[in-house]
Amino acid sequence: MANTGWRVMFLRTKMIDIGAKDIVKRSAKARGEILLKRDTVDLIQKGKIEKGDVLATAEVGGIMAVKKTSEIIPLCHPIPLTSVSFDYEVGEDRIICYCQVQADYKTGVEMEAIAGVTIALLTIWDMVKYLEKDEDGQYPSTRITNIEILEKVKG
Repeated sequence: MANTGWRVMFLRTKMIDIGAKDIVKRSAKARGEILLKRDTVDLIQKGKIEKGDVLATAEVGGIMAVKKTSEIIPLCHPIPLTSVSFDYEVGEDRIICYCQVQADYKTGVEMEAIAGVTIALLTIWDMVKYLEKDEDGQYPSTRITNIEILEKVKG
């Protein structure tokens, strides 16, 4: 067999054992933003988007993402959530999304908060993409950015 320069690696992964950990109240808050055309933001605020209420739909999508985080991130534990909430700041050319997640469990909820923010922002993009495209069908000014954990609390 010819040497192609490829190395075969066998990686092992595992879920972290949290069995001995105590159940503790945990919370995390994440944020992210989507940059949009000013006209698009104006239409969102006026409720004139063809697909409907952008922020309400983004919130539902974000909640769904939080609830399914362990299904889409391979080594995350399923967590019994106690609370999920969203807040938005609407600026001239952007929407900032905040997601707060709480649970009484053995591991943190920061991945759930990041997943919630990310999917909420993707939902916004999906709902307004017809307004954001240029004549070539591209998105020259639309960006999802600054996704981060603002706070993680244990206990």
